[in-house]
Amino acid sequence: MNGDDVDLSRGELNQSFPARFKDDDEFESDSFDAMSGDDDKHEQRPKKKKKTKYHRHTSYQIQELESFFKVCPHPTEKQRRELGSKLALESKQIKFWFQNRRTQMKTQIERHENVILRQENQKLRVEIGILKEAMRSPVCNNCGGSVIPGEVSYEQQQLRIENAKLKHELEKLIALGNRFVGGSVSLEQPSNVGIETQHLPLGRGTMMCESSTFMGLAMEAMDELMKLAELGNPLWIKCSKKEKETMNHDEYRSIFSASSKHLGFVAEGSRETGLVLIDSLALVETLMDTNRWAEMFECIVAVASTVEVISNGNSESRNGSLQLMEAEFQVMSPLVPIRQFKFLRYCKQHGDGLWAIVDVSFDKYREGENLKSYGGFKRLPSGCIIQDIGNGFSKVTWIEHSEFEEIHTLYQPLLSSSVGLGATKWLATLQRRCESYTTLLSSQDHTGLSLAGTKSILTLAQRMKRNFYSGITASSIHKWEKLLAENVGQGTRILTRKSLEPSGVVLSAATSMWLPVTQQRLFEFLCDGKCRNQWDILSNGASMETMLLVPKGHQEGRCVSLLRPAGKDQNESSMLILQETWNDASGALVVYAPVDVPSMNVVMSGGDSANVPLLPSGFSILPDGSSSSSGQVDSNGGLVNHESKGCLLTLGFQILVNSLPTSKLNVESVETVNNLMACTIHKIRAALHIHA
Repeated sequence: MNGDDVDLSRGELNQSFPARFKDDDEFESDSFDAMSGDDDKHEQRPKKKKKTKYHRHTSYQIQELESFFKVCPHPTEKQRRELGSKLALESKQIKFWFQNRRTQMKTQIERHENVILRQENQKLRVEIGILKEAMRSPVCNNCGGSVIPGEVSYEQQQLRIENAKLKHELEKLIALGNRFVGGSVSLEQPSNVGIETQHLPLGRGTMMCESSTFMGLAMEAMDELMKLAELGNPLWIKCSKKEKETMNHDEYRSIFSASSKHLGFVAEGSRETGLVLIDSLALVETLMDTNRWAEMFECIVAVASTVEVISNGNSESRNGSLQLMEAEFQVMSPLVPIRQFKFLRYCKQHGDGLWAIVDVSFDKYREGENLKSYGGFKRLPSGCIIQDIGNGFSKVTWIEHSEFEEIHTLYQPLLSSSVGLGATKWLATLQRRCESYTTLLSSQDHTGLSLAGTKSILTLAQRMKRNFYSGITASSIHKWEKLLAENVGQGTRILTRKSLEPSGVVLSAATSMWLPVTQQRLFEFLCDGKCRNQWDILSNGASMETMLLVPKGHQEGRCVSLLRPAGKDQNESSMLILQETWNDASGALVVYAPVDVPSMNVVMSGGDSANVPLLPSGFSILPDGSSSSSGQVDSNGGLVNHESKGCLLTLGFQILVNSLPTSKLNVESVETVNNLMACTIHKIRAALHIHA
């Protein structure tokens, strides 16, 4: 980025912009002099020019005005008065400063756009030159020979075309041999083959063939994704009384004959379309960056990494980018195993502001009927089509298609529906996360904390969630060991790991069950501070009140909050509770952890939160996957017309059983956490009047 560039997505403006703008009084007096100048022409006597009075803002005033401008470039009259009172400025001075600042930004943006246009113009000139050069020596698309009208006979042309076909078949045979032999299959080439092709180093030919195979598989998957995205085709069936679409698997297998459902595996195919508060380029960058993708879909993607970048695509964009990735997909329950798999991700631009990104298991056609090497999960062509519609919004069509081993009967309906790991889950999560980012960037800070303090709290909450997810699903974020213990139910899983923060042995226990209560009702009950003492032993019988709240969306309940016992101030409480909650069409989350007051004071002042010990506990609430459980999704990932009569509740606790990492676990610790879970479930059932 050069000195003229401006990054609007971060709300930053280059302060080295050379234009000079007058301060408010100077701007006003100049305008006044310009309007009154005509009357002076008729006066015979020379009139002494009135000295203009200039006003220079202090550095503090400029800093405060700049900070407010980043949040709100068009303040209202009320906001101008409040800002003027704070900075000892008149309302009209505030008004003129903002007018000048907006003009300054507009001019700089125009300069930035001019630079881009000049670069595009230069690029077009180079491409035109290349095309002109190619037209001087045209090449036949079929045979690769030079086109010299009148000098090539019909027989020669046919021989060249046949030669091109044979070369293509030869390349396919070499690729097939390399796949099964595992080495570099070399065949004698004609004498006119290029030197680099004749003298390929051992293994390089295999690498090139492998990359070519991956690219072919990716392009084939992209074609399938675009066909699946077409409206009105018979591949999709609309569910009764809902707008959701599920795949017609019989029709799919008849169209894509190379694909066939494997015995003992369940197929899930779903499609959903919605608006997302992010522009197309930003979303493409997020999806093609492994770390940002995993962070965006943290409740689905436990861990992810890029194995190999096969193609970087266009030098100026992600168009044509292809990479081999591996990831772990998770469902918030100990009854659903982690899905580990490798896949190809391919990005292609189909038009101005129109992109498509497709994923497909990289060894889709290698295993035949045996899917054990897939970790019990195979992702058929899946992904999204992104269309930029302006004003920072994109229209996203998400398509999810996979096959997986049959699982616990309690979760089979969920995983067979679009809300398990299907299109509804992905799209609702994307909408909620994008709305959360926008809210954090645009909303004014009413917490009374500095920007560094707010960021530190959010970072701590992020680590709390990831630890909670890992304890529920046993993902590889932490090195867990499964513990077999007596007097523990079949639906309960006990895990242990060695921890540094806090130091010692951490025990995690999780269990899942179905409750005859709606997702919304259960979520509201668990978030209600007045009802907290009905189920949470950390409350010590007292209701809880919110002492700090950081909103992460416009819908109620999407926030990070700091809780304390009602009626006590921070000095009286030795322990506070950090909590994050959210609720959307694909499920809900309530996760919390006790934090001591000194540590929390450091975090709220903007200090490093990495060393704050956390032992998260909480609840994951999922739809039960029944025919009436999947409502419609609004533009923020919220749930509309949700009719389900039940939901799946997962409860998870983490406790420190010993402060020495080398110590062994005793039976009393297991009984303690087992009794804690049983007591909490009993209290929730009693409070909601649910009979066992």
